[in-house]
Amino acid sequence: MTNLKSLLAGAAVFALMTSAAFAAGTWNRGANGDVQSLDPHKTSTIEEGNITGDLFTGLVAVDSSGNTIPGAAESWTVSADGKVYTFKMRKDGMWSDGTPVTAKDFVFSIRRVVDPATASEYASMAFPILNAEQANGGKAKLEDVGAKAIDDLTLEITLKGPTPYFLEMLTHQAMYGVSEANVKKFGNDFVKAGNLVSNGAFMLAENIPGDHIKLVKNPKFFDAANVALDTVNYIPTEDRAAGIKRFQAGEVDSMNDMPTEQLADLKAKFGDQIHLTPELGTYYYVFKDKKAPWNNVKLRNAISMVIDRDQLASKTWQNSMIPAYSMVPPGVKGYTPSMMSYSTMPQLDREDAAKKIFDELGISPAKPQKLEIRYNTSENHKNTAVAIQEMLKPWGFDVSLINTDGKTHYSYLEQHGDFDVARAGWIADFKDPVTFLNLAHTGDGNNYAEYSNKDYDALLDKAAVEADPAARMKLLQEAEVIFMRDIPLLPLLYYGNHNVVSSKLHGFVDNVMDKHPSRFVSKD
Repeated sequence: MTNLKSLLAGAAVFALMTSAAFAAGTWNRGANGDVQSLDPHKTSTIEEGNITGDLFTGLVAVDSSGNTIPGAAESWTVSADGKVYTFKMRKDGMWSDGTPVTAKDFVFSIRRVVDPATASEYASMAFPILNAEQANGGKAKLEDVGAKAIDDLTLEITLKGPTPYFLEMLTHQAMYGVSEANVKKFGNDFVKAGNLVSNGAFMLAENIPGDHIKLVKNPKFFDAANVALDTVNYIPTEDRAAGIKRFQAGEVDSMNDMPTEQLADLKAKFGDQIHLTPELGTYYYVFKDKKAPWNNVKLRNAISMVIDRDQLASKTWQNSMIPAYSMVPPGVKGYTPSMMSYSTMPQLDREDAAKKIFDELGISPAKPQKLEIRYNTSENHKNTAVAIQEMLKPWGFDVSLINTDGKTHYSYLEQHGDFDVARAGWIADFKDPVTFLNLAHTGDGNNYAEYSNKDYDALLDKAAVEADPAARMKLLQEAEVIFMRDIPLLPLLYYGNHNVVSSKLHGFVDNVMDKHPSRFVSKD
């Protein structure tokens, strides 16, 4: 009996040691919401980008600081005119099933993302590539898109014009490669656990909607020897307050948002585990541009003028965000954002100007205008909507609020559902103004407003083929002037990072892109 007890005790100790070792190799990442898809060519949210960034590696990748580094391609050259990029694929590049990653897989993937049948929200990401936009619009064959495999390890991409942000653009999930054989074998089911073949640092083990997505280390990854984590669990924490409790209990190791009304207490409780840093992003509302009365530019501007952004920043967001008067946030090298014409006016003067417009349109407390604001689940989004509701009420707006979970909210916007005003946010896909300005380009998959302006489109299209950097930035500034005049998207705040990060995590580096690939993180 004594020997049996000793054996059982030893087994228990071993089990605890094994559990501890497993936990040390597991990062439980809080996510702002559930995902709609893990197909990199059909994703659009930050959460989807983070997860697919762990599963897949594009031609180039990002390091822990958000800088561009070699990915599936080990090197590349660029032609003198800046239009032709030649990538050399890694000889040791493999998919998780052990088959080689080839140039042909990336040709297949580029054609797939612009294929109208894919219905990618991010098809426009590939539009700098020759004939990609025409193929997406059914005006050119997919075979005419400027991507071809010279051989298995050499990929040539031809652009329609010099594109200074092209390499950084390739770090976005819409430009990831997928295994042609895997997609053709399983069709749309290729993204399911057990089917998905990927070339990133991790593989998909489980996807349980509303609960977690489990990734495990990919032994076939070219840099697997330097990946410290065994497992990454993405856990939805849409209820930020509940997420904080889970963080305090050690059930999640990080969150990429927090309830800002608790900010002072959180700083006192968690100290330097609270990361508040600048981020290249804009928090905005979307007007349904095709729907009366929100198609009235004067009305949109009047609403904008009576929204006190200083109050939103200081009271609602506890100074963790900055008042925004342009769509492109400050911080893009070589670019000065074009501000709203009334950005320097005192708030009271703005309100006086807005009242004249409301009077002209017959909107008053006696004759209120109904307005519905949709937002996705988050205490911060709710508090922002309630604050704006209160700001608009004295001017004659009967504001109602509709809340849905993030997955439902963005699906509704992407499918062009019927709404008045809806919350959205945009974190830069790359450090260039067009990542923000394209949100109002006609036909862009993320143009939730369905706004269309020929002059605006023409300036963006001209900038896309402009070789002179200064002239290109001037064209983009001119486009943003139109944007800020029409404000189909209403900038409210410039983002700041709101990360909560356990001191047990190492390699989590704050950066303006808020990119934190799991391959560079370790845990005590």
